[in-house]
Amino acid sequence: MKRTIAIAMTLALTGIGAVTSADAATWRATHPRRAEVNARLANQDRRIHEERREGEITAAQAHDLHAQDRAIRAEERADAAQHNGHITAAERAQLNHQENQVSRQIGR
Repeated sequence: MKRTIAIAMTLALTGIGAVTSADAATWRATHPRRAEVNARLANQDRRIHEERREGEITAAQAHDLHAQDRAIRAEERADAAQHNGHITAAERAQLNHQENQVSRQIGR
């Protein structure tokens, strides 16, 4: 997870991964592997909000979980930028592994 956060911070500081409007046309956010990863991230976001609303996790825990999900999303976008709008199966597996780690922390 530290690797993901480090990558996201590096991308943000260097501007790598920033998408121009011309690049956006080539991105395929609905590519099946990207759609799977992004759907899981959206579901986890919903779960975090639900657990916070129910008092199962603190505001600080919710903030940390959201930060981890943002780092995963940043990594997904960076991976897609390297492959003309899609992610490889290996990248999807790595992202799913990271999502699994966050998922286990929600509502313990």
